[in-house]
Amino acid sequence: MKVLVIAPHPDDEVLGCGGTIAKHVADGNEVYVAIVTKGTSPMFSEDYIETGRTECREADRRLGVKRTIFLDFPAARMEETPRHKLNEAFINLIQNIQPNIVYLPHRGDMQLDHKMTVDATMVALRPKYKHVVSKIYAYETVSETGWDIPNTINEFIPTVYSDISRFLDKKIEALSVFKSQIADYPNARSLKAIEALAIYRGTTVGIKAAEAFLLIREIQLEERESFNE
Repeated sequence: MKVLVIAPHPDDEVLGCGGTIAKHVADGNEVYVAIVTKGTSPMFSEDYIETGRTECREADRRLGVKRTIFLDFPAARMEETPRHKLNEAFINLIQNIQPNIVYLPHRGDMQLDHKMTVDATMVALRPKYKHVVSKIYAYETVSETGWDIPNTINEFIPTVYSDISRFLDKKIEALSVFKSQIADYPNARSLKAIEALAIYRGTTVGIKAAEAFLLIREIQLEERESFNE
C-alpha cells in the first residue's frame, strides 16, 4: 500500500502524523511526503531555507519515508500562484504516486498556505481521474490548527485516532531534528507540548498515545471492483 502525506511546510508532516508515518512503514507500506512550499528571499535567507530542507530530509529518513518531494511553491505567497498551476501540480503528484491513502492538513488551520494546499489537493482528489484514492484524512498541526477565528468550519473535530504508543518516541526523535523550528516549552511547538497532545489524544480513546485525524472521504469497494480496471 502507498501512503502520501502532503505538508505545506517542512516539519508539518512530522507534527501532524509522524507517529502514523512510522507505523505505516512498520506495517510494510510505502510512505511519500510532499512538501508544498519553499521559502524565498528576502523573507527567508538561503541558509534558513537549506537548513529546513536538510532537517526535513533527515527527519523523514528517520521515520522511514521512501521519498521526500519538494514542490517549491512560494512559502507565505502561495496566493500569487495561479490556481490552475496549483491544481495541475497536485493532480500530477497524485496520479504519478497513485497512493491508497492521503493525509492533508486541516483546512481550518490559521496559515493560508495550509488552506490553499487543502483546496488544490482536493481538486486533485476528485474521484474522476484514472487513479482514485481510497482514504483521505486531515491532520492537526500544533500552532496552526485551532488558532484561526473559532467557528464550525475552522474547528478540528477528530473522527479517527491512530494508536502511536509504540511510535511516539520515533516521532519525538524525528521532530528533534528540526532545530530551526522546535522551541522551548511552553511554546506550542515544544517537544513537551507535542508529546502532551499525543497523550491527550490517546487518553480520549483509552490508549497511551495517538494522533487524531478527521476522515474526509473513504471509498469502500467490493474486492472484485477497481477504479483502475
